[in-house]
Amino acid sequence: MSWRLVDLTVSRTCKGFHVEVPVPTPKKNELLLKLEASSLNPLDWKIQKGVMRPFAPRKFPHIPGTDVAGEVVEVGPGVKSFKVGDKVVAWLSISDGGGLAEFAVSKEKLTVARPAEVSAAEAAGLPIAGVTALQVLTQSAGIKLDGSGQEANILITAASGGVGLYAVQLAKLGNTHVTATCGARNIELVKSFGADEVLDYKTPEGAALKSPSGRKYDFVIHCALTGIPWSTFEPNLSKKGKVLHLSPSPSSMATFALKKITFSKKQLVPVWASVKSENLDYLVKLVKEGKLKTVIDSKHSLSKAEDAWAKSIDGHATGKIIVEPF
Repeated sequence: MSWRLVDLTVSRTCKGFHVEVPVPTPKKNELLLKLEASSLNPLDWKIQKGVMRPFAPRKFPHIPGTDVAGEVVEVGPGVKSFKVGDKVVAWLSISDGGGLAEFAVSKEKLTVARPAEVSAAEAAGLPIAGVTALQVLTQSAGIKLDGSGQEANILITAASGGVGLYAVQLAKLGNTHVTATCGARNIELVKSFGADEVLDYKTPEGAALKSPSGRKYDFVIHCALTGIPWSTFEPNLSKKGKVLHLSPSPSSMATFALKKITFSKKQLVPVWASVKSENLDYLVKLVKEGKLKTVIDSKHSLSKAEDAWAKSIDGHATGKIIVEPF
């Protein structure tokens, strides 16, 4: 038995190609999934560009993609929580990947049940983007999503992207005032998800990150992949404001170190999310309850995955880019 996949390897030409390979066999505590949807993240093409070497990919050829949803078709030894026929959403390891395919193997501990009310495409958007938004808000910023606690003023950059749209929605479950930046075409969309103020990042006011109501930010959830200098953030921060940087660069790491050693009250903090099943399960339940929505930018068939890949690299997707194996 063989199956079709897209293999976008890190190579000298950095080109992807379609191949047929054997269906993988689940090992101990693993599940074999027939995939119904996968979503792309910037990390996928950063791996292709060699950013994660020597840690990822673990081997070649490499099948990219980590965020998947599908149906369990086989269980490996030791699996207790799932059975054949279960609908699930899973996060595959960065080093192994495997999401741009018809079948993939997931670890039981990084797989959660997907109720009928949550589509495969909606669920596939959650693992990296949704969990990142959840963890930066609740763990790094300390926002309580039950609405309790003191009000926090939050700025979310690139708020119409995959992480940004989840972050806006989750932040508004807490006691927050949210200012957001995005392109002009997405201002009404971001407002519709609860943002109190939305700035067009291309305007002078948007580029300066200034709150229209004159608020100072307690936290900046910096989702944008492009660099914004500390000199732009600093005057907009409250006395103990923090910039939570989701894609830290060498310059931002230098700023982080400088603020630490000088005991500055205003901080830039690099943030790396770690996908955990309890976080993923929580997000799936929010989607089921109608409290969180996955915004889908576009859907692409597996045979046209290179189009999805190019769209992700372009960096202007609104929400999540989905690949479906049919």
